[in-house]
Amino acid sequence: MYTFNPGPSQVYPQVRQYLQDAFDEGWLSAPHRGERFTGLMRQTVQELKNKLNVPQDYTVFFMSSATECWEVLAQSLTPRKSFHLYSGAFGEKWYEYAKALRPASVGYPFGLNEVPDVAALPLPDDETDLVCITQNETSNATQLRDGFILNLYNRLGSALLAVDATSSMAGVQLKYIKADVWYASVQKCFGLPAGLSLMILSPRAVARLREINERSHYNSLASQYEKMLNWQTTHTPNVLNIYLLYRVLQDRPVIKAVHQHLQDRATKLYDYFEQATQLTPLVTNPETRSTTVIGLQGTPTLIEEVKRRALAQGLQLGNGYGNWKAGSLRIANFPAIPDAAFEQLVQFFAKEFA
Repeated sequence: MYTFNPGPSQVYPQVRQYLQDAFDEGWLSAPHRGERFTGLMRQTVQELKNKLNVPQDYTVFFMSSATECWEVLAQSLTPRKSFHLYSGAFGEKWYEYAKALRPASVGYPFGLNEVPDVAALPLPDDETDLVCITQNETSNATQLRDGFILNLYNRLGSALLAVDATSSMAGVQLKYIKADVWYASVQKCFGLPAGLSLMILSPRAVARLREINERSHYNSLASQYEKMLNWQTTHTPNVLNIYLLYRVLQDRPVIKAVHQHLQDRATKLYDYFEQATQLTPLVTNPETRSTTVIGLQGTPTLIEEVKRRALAQGLQLGNGYGNWKAGSLRIANFPAIPDAAFEQLVQFFAKEFA
């Protein structure tokens, strides 16, 4: 069985051995205040920076999920309000979550085939603490590219730029220096089981969280930052998943190679689906198409038939999401899914739905 579900998604086959090793090496009962664990944290952060090309002066935090990152950012980096640009369900959920905690927050929706014109955006005022974007919108298979993020960052003034990279981090080469906050969960491009997320902060964001100094919650960033100076967390962390992350990072190539492989695979898939099947790409503008999540559209009846027949052949396709639920399906193009799975997928479509 291959799963193309965009999260939780296919895990690397090596995870089975990593789990056995974790058990045999005693990691499942390792104290999280001990030197052994802090050594693991230090090594994992260094491996992450090396493999993903994260600047050495950025700070890495470990949390439970991308959803927790929404809450932490509202609590600890948004004393007044945030401004949210979004084209899909997860960007909108982030906005709604922030608005529940900071009611003055503002949302700015745009279309899935649209690249917003940065010069024309009603960019936030001096009261705005955080500008929030979703680099890869998992719900509708769209992506904001480097040029847009850079142009936006250059217009922000004192506001920090926060980027949801949940379904692209570890699959796409991101330019971390062009934003202040990046976060992702590990159950997508990292090829690991759910239950761990990463948040990466620029020196500017660290200076801001220290200035705000919010400490009312167990996961407040000011407290987490102080703990991370000693490679610890404010709460009992997911030691197993941090160990798995270390192992998977050790065994993976650098992000440039991963990015090129996924880009080549995505190009072939989009070309194929544009020409050869009854389904067509959900996103018609190549400039806004995601590299790591490919959306296909068709009638609800056809979508259900495709998913049913694919499953019978050991291929689990991802459901549509949000406004696109009934008339679309999603195919994860994550590093842990082997090329052989995509060859089987294309053969399936060629035989059943050409």
